[in-house]
Amino acid sequence: MSEQTKTTSTRRDFLVKSGTIAAATTLVGTSAPHVHAAEDNTIQIALVGCGGRGTGAVVNALSVQNGPIKLVAMADVFEDRLAISHRSLSTQLTNKVDVPDERKFIGFEAYKQAIDCLKPGDVVIFTTPCAFRWVHFTYAIEKGVNVFMEKPVTADGPTSRKMFELAKKAEEKNLKVGVGLMVRHCKARQALAQKIHDGELGDVLTLRAYRMAGPTGSASTAPAPKGMSDLEWQIRRFHAFLWASGGAVSDFLIHNIDEGCWAKGEWPVQAIASGGRHYRGTTVDQNFDSYSIEFTFGDGTKMLVNGRTIPGCKTDFATYVHGTKGSAIFSTAGHVPARSRIFKGQNFNKDEQIWAYPDREPNPYQVEWNDLIQAIRQDETYNEVERGVKSSLVTSMGRMAAHTGQLITYDQMLNCDHEFAPNADKLVLGGPAPLQSDAEGRYPIPLPGLNPEREYEVLG
Repeated sequence: MSEQTKTTSTRRDFLVKSGTIAAATTLVGTSAPHVHAAEDNTIQIALVGCGGRGTGAVVNALSVQNGPIKLVAMADVFEDRLAISHRSLSTQLTNKVDVPDERKFIGFEAYKQAIDCLKPGDVVIFTTPCAFRWVHFTYAIEKGVNVFMEKPVTADGPTSRKMFELAKKAEEKNLKVGVGLMVRHCKARQALAQKIHDGELGDVLTLRAYRMAGPTGSASTAPAPKGMSDLEWQIRRFHAFLWASGGAVSDFLIHNIDEGCWAKGEWPVQAIASGGRHYRGTTVDQNFDSYSIEFTFGDGTKMLVNGRTIPGCKTDFATYVHGTKGSAIFSTAGHVPARSRIFKGQNFNKDEQIWAYPDREPNPYQVEWNDLIQAIRQDETYNEVERGVKSSLVTSMGRMAAHTGQLITYDQMLNCDHEFAPNADKLVLGGPAPLQSDAEGRYPIPLPGLNPEREYEVLG
């Protein structure tokens, strides 16, 4: 047994014992804080990617009521992002944030320095653009630390293949890995999914999912400000660029697509799609403003997904399931609360409602962290990466179908050789970006029918 394996096992054993005691002592109130006063049962957190989602993930992590936990290191490419996040977290959770200046790291190699502050059994949070997910995950596995990574986890075929392999390596080391598809931890959706799988809707015939809103995130983006490099602008406005995030489809529609696949209980085998750009002015991002995707499952069942980011239009943010015995609203208006319901007809009439989730819905953003920390302290098998990759890959399949104008199968997407950012592990501040502009400062955009093999032309 290697020294690192011995250390990992020793600390894991201790966390299991302390987690069991922590769970038990919650039943006796004030005795809990005194149980481990001299023991090292604190789970330490490092944050890599200090934007809004990363800051929110830390708040959820530090709010878990299952033994001591604290933030000890932070890393980002941009100093201003780290400073804003640190200030916010220090204000909200003063006693659980222990990040002095010497544990604040800036740059593309900062993730290594932050992870190096951790011990086996601790957790690193990856909330950077997904282009860097495989890079960071590789190092976390090498160091033997647990991981929480935000969705999507991939944006193309080559990185999906890498992440499938990394998932196996993490499993072999018994690492606990959560993926930020938090609606999978929603109690109302879980109850409805079980009812659907038990046959209460009969055979599922059609699923419909919508995320139609106004401008969202940085999906619509103007040219970089004067004096700012392409690389910095593309990372700061990552929703706008396919290499960084997979664009609006991968970052926004993935939740609804994942919900539909969960309700069906399988992954689709192909997709056709359409979309377009409207009222664009001087914007330079690579996204369409509207997407309409038809996924087909192995038995022929269809899932229809519509996304739109145009102001002034009808909005909808929900997922619906139609079966031979009735229908269901899987999610109603966003992520929280789901307000999941079943109807005996197909029109969602209130007088035909036959079931609704009866209890208060805990916030799934918090529940996913409760579940991850529980798995760490109890040494339960916990690895959401394979599912996260499949969800990301299926979402990319729909996106590629729209951007190329072709029917795209799951296997085609997985084996597509177009890697958006093959040099993601070699980027440097001040260096070139994975996406190059033309002489007029415009980036390549999808051209359905004209570029049937790739989502955009690689310039240079």
